Amino acid sequence: ACSGFVFAFVTASQYIRAGAAKNIVVIGADCLSRWVDWSDRGTCILFGDGAGAVVVTATDPDKDCLIGFQMGSDGNGRCSLGLPTINKPVNLGGGKEGANGAYGVLGMNGNDVFRFATGKVPAVLSELLQKHNVEPEEVDWLLLHQANRRIMDSAAKKLKLPQEKILCNLDEYGNTSAGSIPLALDEAVRSGKVKEGDLIASMGFGAGLSWGGILFRM
Repeated sequence: ACSGFVFAFVTASQYIRAGAAKNIVVIGADCLSRWVDWSDRGTCILFGDGAGAVVVTATDPDKDCLIGFQMGSDGNGRCSLGLPTINKPVNLGGGKEGANGAYGVLGMNGNDVFRFATGKVPAVLSELLQKHNVEPEEVDWLLLHQANRRIMDSAAKKLKLPQEKILCNLDEYGNTSAGSIPLALDEAVRSGKVKEGDLIASMGFGAGLSWGGILFRM
């Protein structure tokens, strides 16, 4: 889901810090075309299929590039964005009945998700900046889950970051869920926009409702 890449990135980093692994490939991928209702123009036009990956590698503690992170979820928002489950009854014989589990179509209350994201994203990233004594002007790039340009603009404004620091490819691929952050990062690196040593504030948010924020250097 939309926070999945950040959750996986943080998990991989902890395995490496604990000495359980030296190199981990973290992949963010989703195929949302399987789950959208193609008759619902309020949702199907927003989403795309995509995947991206990064390699997380062990290094000396003083060169650790993951500065800080914060993750969370709130099940009260589960109906605002997600895939409902469907249980189809199966006759097992002898008067017994089982069920085959399946998913329905992707459902989203756009207003609820927008309010959640415009509040949670700047709040979490602000906490991370303060906790690690980082001033907003020290941030080189704002890399958010590619869900809505207005969410990105709102977060940048509240964090006092210029729009030029927003990494965005939403107009090219739509919302690719867990694939969106690594896709945008890869494009920014390949184009020469993001360089080694740059400080990036990044955050995934979405279904659950869930969120994960990270501060890291390239």
